[in-house]
Amino acid sequence: MPINSYENYLLTWRPDKKKLSRPIYKSLVKQLEDDILSNKLQPNTQLPSQRELADYLDLNFTTIGQAYKYAIRKELLYTNTGSGTFVSPHAFDSITISNHEVAEHIIDFGLVSSFEQCNDLILPFIQSVSQNPNISGLLNYQEPRGTNFQLMTASNWLQTQGVTAEPENIAVVSGVQNGLAVTLAALFSPGDRIAVDRYTYSNFIELAHLYHLEVVPVDFDDQGMRPELLKQECRKKKIHGIFLMPSCSNPMGFQMTFERRNDLMQVIKKENLWVIEDDIHSFLTIYCQDKVIPPFQKLLPEQTIYLAGLTKYICSGLRVAYLVFPETVKKKIERAIFNINVKTSGLDTEIVTQVLRSPTARRILEIKAGYTQKANQLFDDFFELPRPSNPYPYYRNIPIDPRFSQTEIETDFLAKGIRIYHSNRFTSQKQPDAFIRISLSSNHLDVLEKGLLIIKEGIAPYL
Repeated sequence: MPINSYENYLLTWRPDKKKLSRPIYKSLVKQLEDDILSNKLQPNTQLPSQRELADYLDLNFTTIGQAYKYAIRKELLYTNTGSGTFVSPHAFDSITISNHEVAEHIIDFGLVSSFEQCNDLILPFIQSVSQNPNISGLLNYQEPRGTNFQLMTASNWLQTQGVTAEPENIAVVSGVQNGLAVTLAALFSPGDRIAVDRYTYSNFIELAHLYHLEVVPVDFDDQGMRPELLKQECRKKKIHGIFLMPSCSNPMGFQMTFERRNDLMQVIKKENLWVIEDDIHSFLTIYCQDKVIPPFQKLLPEQTIYLAGLTKYICSGLRVAYLVFPETVKKKIERAIFNINVKTSGLDTEIVTQVLRSPTARRILEIKAGYTQKANQLFDDFFELPRPSNPYPYYRNIPIDPRFSQTEIETDFLAKGIRIYHSNRFTSQKQPDAFIRISLSSNHLDVLEKGLLIIKEGIAPYL
């Protein structure tokens, strides 16, 4: 059938053939995502059949089928046998949280990066490691937890974070997200329950769901999760673990006081819970406040899996984090690491190790602390909102009217050139106190200021 046969035919979706590039099927799905984000396609809209769309675009039928299958895997579409293919009700939410699909003109306040302008400081270490005559030793499958030298460096650095761990109880993993996957695979079984803050790290929620674990939300105040409410949840049902971000919670930005950690410790100890402690922001919190509040790893070393990421500190593209575990679960952790990773890149780990052992590590801290303080001050200049109990977080929140949907507000600001995240992304249940989270660390300060001005001018209808 010639392509112009559908010029006057009502198709529910008309991709632009002129915008297609190879691979065609991925390019089609990219147009599909764009049309979902711009509200051209509504949830549950029935798409043209594969044959109709192939004829309209003058493409091979199998190419359209490949595109539809790819979109279904990405949870953008769903099928009803005998009825056709439809836009998923959750398609907007399913569009991946990453920056590779964001148009160049969009100011991204969704992804929490880490002042990438500091990455140039890492280049000499990449060059130095690559020119090391012994580099071939980093390119094999040996020492999956890391070399002795790397683990000793990790142990020494972790002490600055209040963590006491011998090298044999540390593993190098490919970022904190990877460490979380390793931990859940090693210590939990489908159906197990994990307590989390009512608003918490969105990727942990998704990861728990992938492992078929039940997330149990517990309310918090400005000091963190409330111990008495955790105790109540433990009485209602068997809780197996607890996920905490004590230095700077994502997305709320609170820092747990020592008193709150101690009160939670009493409940955790009594209920024999596994603690998953994500301390990815401790490096900056400790530097800015010049003090170390003991982590749960220090308070409950036999019940805590501690994760310290180096991606926010050293470089986002070097996927390295330290996972600290008690001796009782060493074999389980090692087994999970091998089956999920085989091993983390020895090359990445060695670069991070060399940075940590140099004065550059301190220089990075100084620069990122300065950027963080200026970014928070810029936010304060535009919005008269109290800072969270961690005074220098990488993100801030703006309360909004909960009657406006996530799709409505995120789509509106995308049209204005801004990507923000609605609080629905950070919870497993509908909550009454909606907000938008603004990442302060993913742009240069001049771009941050420009974006905050756009939000200031556009937020009023949603307050």
